[in-house]
This record gives sequence, structure tokens and C-alpha cells, in this order.
Amino acid sequence: MTTAIHPRDALFAGESPFPVLPVCEHFAGSEKLIGKAMDLQAEYGPVFDITCDCEDGAAAGQERVHAEMVAGMINSARNKFDRAGARIHDPSHPAWRQDVDIIVSQAGGRVAYITIPKATSWQQAAEVIGYIGETARKAGLERQIPAHVLVETHGALRDAFPIAALPTVEVLDFGLMDFVSGHHGAIAASAMRSPGQFEHALLVRAKAEVVAAALAHGVVPAHNVCLNLKDPGIIADDAGRARRQFGFLRMWSIYPAQIQPIVQAMQPEFSEVEDAANILLAAQDNDWGPIQYEGELHDRATYRYFWEVLRKARITGMTLPPEAQRRFFAD
Repeated sequence: MTTAIHPRDALFAGESPFPVLPVCEHFAGSEKLIGKAMDLQAEYGPVFDITCDCEDGAAAGQERVHAEMVAGMINSARNKFDRAGARIHDPSHPAWRQDVDIIVSQAGGRVAYITIPKATSWQQAAEVIGYIGETARKAGLERQIPAHVLVETHGALRDAFPIAALPTVEVLDFGLMDFVSGHHGAIAASAMRSPGQFEHALLVRAKAEVVAAALAHGVVPAHNVCLNLKDPGIIADDAGRARRQFGFLRMWSIYPAQIQPIVQAMQPEFSEVEDAANILLAAQDNDWGPIQYEGELHDRATYRYFWEVLRKARITGMTLPPEAQRRFFAD
């Protein structure tokens, strides 16, 4: 009897599949808040990442102490799933190299990613990424630490495509607040919240460019925060619009009550998950040749799409059809 070939082997031989990451990225800037986020992650499961914030979290003059705290939290037993990253200071700040030195040397084996804020060009982002890689090599690390790059300046938006093409880049984040501020009043403050953030022409253009650049290079596009901290309906609506209207596959959270509405709003539709499972099970039974499903033809092109649907469903905590769970995710 021929052993069934797993989708990751049948559909992506010789190439890397698109990264499927938790759909929520929760920012926390203090030891107390990072610890609380890690405890929530242990409770909810790895359905969201934690970004330990050095940029906005560190008090002036306390950058070294703060970076050491971040490294300690990433290394701690509370970091149950190794899904905690760090946002360093921006490339114009004198502490950014120190952030990298401390976090990579002390927690480089466990840090999930390093986020680079306020880059003004692809060359500037490349310099930081190169320094992260060099520091990792000096620390004796064999892994490449993924980089997440914030697009929140005019220069970064102009260079979104070459930034997304840089080695190790895994996520392009859109930073709404700084981007609006950089327009010197040409975009009203009301556009920092809904519905303006989804309707102002300059913001529609910027968000579409970030998503297009990310997806063209196999990188995950991440949406900005929702300013409403506690209303789950507003939070979920922002996440849903970001996903459906623009194609963002991930969104920031800045308050614990935002996490679950974001995750739920960005889950695939249950009916699509069922279809994905049925199609992939039939395809595997047919050795990944073309099949018919409910009167439609499916082949490897659609199999790849539906495999990503199943992976996204799983990483958002959805319950998969039992047979798909057994065959594809038993490990």
C-alpha cells in the first residue's frame, strides 16, 4: 500500500510555502504586561504572537536595562510557545544596535522575530537586517532570525517592494499613527480610526501598497492597531475589514481585550475550512492528481490555496474536521 503523501511534500517540493503566522500580534512594553501576555498565551494557545517593545517601552536612559529585561522574559519559562519577538529602537536611535546585541546574544535562540520600526529606505532596513545576522553569527547561532519591518514613513512606503524582498523579512507591518503624523495635517486625525482609516485615499493607497508588496514576495502583511481598546464589535469590524477589503493576514493588538476579537475576525469561514478538508482528503486519495468536487475541477493550484486555508484555520484555534486533523496535523 502506497504511503499517503503529505500536502507540504506534495505541493511545495523544492520551495518554501507561504508563512502561516498567528493572525494577531500583541504589543507589550513592560515586564508586567509582557508577563500578562505570556500568561494569556498559555491560556489561549499560540493563536497570537507577543512583541516585547523596546522602542516605546524603554524609559530614556534605561534602554540597556529594558533590553535585558526583554531578553530575560523571552528566555523565561513563561514563554511557553517561543512565539515572543522584540521591537527594537528605530535606526536613527543610538540604542538600536545595543538592543540587537543584548537580545540576540542573550535570547537569540528563542526570539521569534525582531521588528524594525521607522525605516526610511530599503537600504536602512537592509543595514539593520545585516547587523542582526552578523550578531547572530557572532553568537554562534545557526538559525536566521526573522525580521519584521514597519512601513510607517514616506520612504518605507516608496520602498515597500524592495524591503519585502530583503532576506529574512517575514512580515511587513503598516504603522498607521506615524504614517498619518508624517503628513503634517494633510490627513485628519479622524483617519486614525474607522471608518476614515479605510476610506481616506492616501491611506487606501498605502495599505494596498503594503499588502501588494508583501504578498508579491511571500511575506505576511500586518495591519495597524485599532484605537478602541474594549469594544469587541468595533475591534472585530476593523480586523474583518482589514482582512476582506485589503488582504491583511495579521493585525496588531495593544490591549488584552483586543486579542480574541482579532483572532476570531481573521479566522477562515467554517464552510471554506470544511471544503478545504474535503478537497485535500480526496486529492491525497488520488495521489494529488486532479479531482472533481461538487461539480468543480480542482488540481494543485487550488490544493495549495486550500492547504493554506487549513493551516490558517489551525493556527487560529479552529477545530478541524477529524479526518483532516488525523491525516495532516497528527504531529
